[in-house]
Amino acid sequence: MYRDLNRYKLFTRRALVVGGGQLALLTVLGGRMYYLQVVDSARYRVLAEDNRINLRLLAPPRGRIVDRSGLVLAGNERNYRVVIIPEQTPDVEETLDKLDAIIPLSDDERRTILGEVERKRSFVPVNVRENLSWEQVARIEVNAPDLPGVMIDVSHNRHYPFGEAAAHMLGYVAAVSEKELTGDALLELPDFRIGKNGIEKAQDLKLRGKAGSSAVEVNAIGRVVRELSRRDGQPGDDVALTIDMGLQAFVHGRLAGLQSAAAVVMDVHTGEVPAMASTPSFDPNVFTNGVGAEEWRALTADARGPLTNKAIAGQYAPGSTFKMMVALAALEAGIASPKHEVFCTGSVKLGNLRFHCWKKYGHGRVDMYKGIQQSCDVYFYDLARRTGVDRIAAMAGRFGLGRVLGVDLPGERPGLIPTRDWKLATLGEPWQLGETLVTGIGQGFVLTTPLQLAVMTARLVNGGRAVKPSLVRAVGGQAGPAETPASPETPAFPEIGVRKASLKFIRKAMAAVTNTRRGTAYRARIVEREMAMGGKTGTSQVRRITEGERDAGMLKNEEKPWRERDHALFVGYAPLHDPRYAAAVVVEHGGGGARVAAPVVRDILAETQRRDPSRKSGAQRYAGAATGSVAAARR
Repeated sequence: MYRDLNRYKLFTRRALVVGGGQLALLTVLGGRMYYLQVVDSARYRVLAEDNRINLRLLAPPRGRIVDRSGLVLAGNERNYRVVIIPEQTPDVEETLDKLDAIIPLSDDERRTILGEVERKRSFVPVNVRENLSWEQVARIEVNAPDLPGVMIDVSHNRHYPFGEAAAHMLGYVAAVSEKELTGDALLELPDFRIGKNGIEKAQDLKLRGKAGSSAVEVNAIGRVVRELSRRDGQPGDDVALTIDMGLQAFVHGRLAGLQSAAAVVMDVHTGEVPAMASTPSFDPNVFTNGVGAEEWRALTADARGPLTNKAIAGQYAPGSTFKMMVALAALEAGIASPKHEVFCTGSVKLGNLRFHCWKKYGHGRVDMYKGIQQSCDVYFYDLARRTGVDRIAAMAGRFGLGRVLGVDLPGERPGLIPTRDWKLATLGEPWQLGETLVTGIGQGFVLTTPLQLAVMTARLVNGGRAVKPSLVRAVGGQAGPAETPASPETPAFPEIGVRKASLKFIRKAMAAVTNTRRGTAYRARIVEREMAMGGKTGTSQVRRITEGERDAGMLKNEEKPWRERDHALFVGYAPLHDPRYAAAVVVEHGGGGARVAAPVVRDILAETQRRDPSRKSGAQRYAGAATGSVAAARR
């Protein structure tokens, strides 16, 4: 009896301990449930919603690039593509066979599609073909019942309607590379494109716009059930350029017959650039969805540099187009007057070296006016020796040579205007007098870009104002027609500090180059008096000619290998009585500036004046851009 009582007490104590433990556990569990369901309910409601609802970024439409009249140079066009959803297709290969009868698929395409099907989840669409024609879309839609899981998707591609004609200015867009990722989620979208060159790159942040968003309901494995809400992205800003696309197409077409060349046209008062071309060019449309390996190799291997904008990045010895800088340096320093004379016998000797004039038997007695008119090298050897390289360099700098001008494009190069200090610091060697002589005719170390030569010419004829080139007129809003005033007000560009009398003399001498019978470009003059131009020819050697080659009789330029031919240059302005436009052309390995480059500038300046808004209405001015000139540019 006593033993049973002890057992009962022991069992009761154990039951109380177990019961107490269970009660404690139930209390903790209840408290935790209360905390989760009441106290922290808001947090877990959000987490549950996050698991159920996915927020997805939507790429915004990229802003347009338009010319000065509102003509679209870079826009967005619908991209119709066909995709296949594997989970909705009983047999993917059989469906691809049926689709092949409508849009033929190569073996490589089929392998890529089947590889994507294997890698991705069955409900994720796999891209089959992009850039479908409307006829192909219609045929797929008609055969939809026999193509389970196949559907048409619509996106937007960047489109350049004028192709090669404006490629170097506009640039192109392409997929974001890994090194370009900045943490911006927009850049991680698979179909997003950013500017890689030209205006597309320079104005990329403005053109991108702001992303939209889509809230979609998904199930446990991530399949989209339905779209709950959508907020479309904000389109990027439109960018309006100074370019006149009709003129641009004309300039591009005029250069198209040359192997490699560049041209720049600018308003001498405002700095606006209505045309800038570089050939050979490329089609920016091929970069939108990724250029093929073979095509990329062809572009990069081409010795003529089709991907380089030679107008801003091509650096060339300016040849005789530099002689105005030497003349101005001498005039402004009081070293020589316009009446200063030199007798040209065809060469001049310095120590053991002989420096030749382009005219074998010389020009005879030459003053500064005739020196520019007839481009006498011996005259400028003498003038450069008297003036000194540092004075010449200082004058060239005032006219924009040897420095970045800050045009609205990436990749601009500075060229080079040498000085004594530059050579000592760069090469560790003292300057030689012979180097001053060759600098006087725009050879030796001197390098300039076509854009710099156009700016130099503009500053020479606009009264000596430091005009700067510009390509962008406006950013933001929906850009539309913006006619240039017939008589634009001169912006507040500072004076470059050269006497008006000196500039007037140089302008008169440049007029003689094209409008007097002894001028080097007389045959390339504009015969219409109201559109007549002034200018200066230039021919720059690409290699040194030895005395032996000179004595033996050199081959004509056209008989030499292309790489060994001289560069042809010409700078010009028009009209003579009231200069409004300046132009510069460089033809790589083209030969003589008077024979090759001057006629190009003549045609460009004549066309520029015909398209001047003070002479023609906007409708007339841009008619060519929609017809012949643009068609030529597309070819």
